[in-house]
Amino acid sequence: MTSSSTGADVVDHLVGLAPGMPLHAVRHQRDKVVHATQGSVDALLSPDVEGLSVQERLLVGWYAARLTPCPTLEPHYRAQLDDSWSTQVLDAITRDQLSEVQDARLRAVLQFVRALITKPITGDQALLHTLPAAGLSTPAVVALAQWIAFLSYQARLVSGLQALKRWRAQ
Repeated sequence: MTSSSTGADVVDHLVGLAPGMPLHAVRHQRDKVVHATQGSVDALLSPDVEGLSVQERLLVGWYAARLTPCPTLEPHYRAQLDDSWSTQVLDAITRDQLSEVQDARLRAVLQFVRALITKPITGDQALLHTLPAAGLSTPAVVALAQWIAFLSYQARLVSGLQALKRWRAQ
């Protein structure tokens, strides 16, 4: 669900914010940040991004949300996966058993995601070099790194807004 396909802001939708709600008003005080956040979703999930398919990026989003964990983002990305993914791949990701992913390129991508989400300090030059070695182009590596960084931001934003929403409801 991106704004280009629905006209909606993904974060507002996921958190359940609507015009007239106090938290919606607070979030939209800096509308340029709201638009930049949604613009990032649209750009990072654009079919024009070279080297990683939209489905690969959605799979990365689902895996990153599982690892974070972000229970709101996890089903959001999972629901967008199509039937191009085998049960074996989905099951390996669900159980976090990346060694069972047969495709070496995909396994390298997922290992990179795991490292950056669970222990970012391990994201060194050696880890970065595993991606071109697995067949990713430089634009794909850059896109992947940008997507993972954005996913981390998105998870913190959604979780923070949900916490504020719960707090205001008390």
